[in-house]
Amino acid sequence: MDKKNALRAGALAAGTTLMMLLMSSPALALTRDDGDDPGQGLSVIETLGQFVVAPIVLFAVIAGLVMVLDKSHKQKDTTSSNIRTKADVKA
Repeated sequence: MDKKNALRAGALAAGTTLMMLLMSSPALALTRDDGDDPGQGLSVIETLGQFVVAPIVLFAVIAGLVMVLDKSHKQKDTTSSNIRTKADVKA
C-alpha cells in the first residue's frame, strides 16, 4: 500500500513539474509587452552583491540580533528546579 501511494505521489509531482516547465518556457520572454522599458543590465559584481552578498549579510545581521537579544539563558525555571527524581524514603 505504501509503494502504491509513493508511486502515485511521484507521478503527480512529475506531471505537475512537467506542466509547469512547459507552460513557462523561456520563449515567452522573447516577446516584448507594450510599455516595456527594461533598462540597463546588471554587471557581474552588482549581480553577486545583490543576490549573494546581500542575503548573507541580512542573515548574519538577523542571526546576530537574535543571539544578542536572546534572554532565555537568564530566565530560571522555578517549577522544575525543586523536583527531585530520587525518593528520600528509606525502608
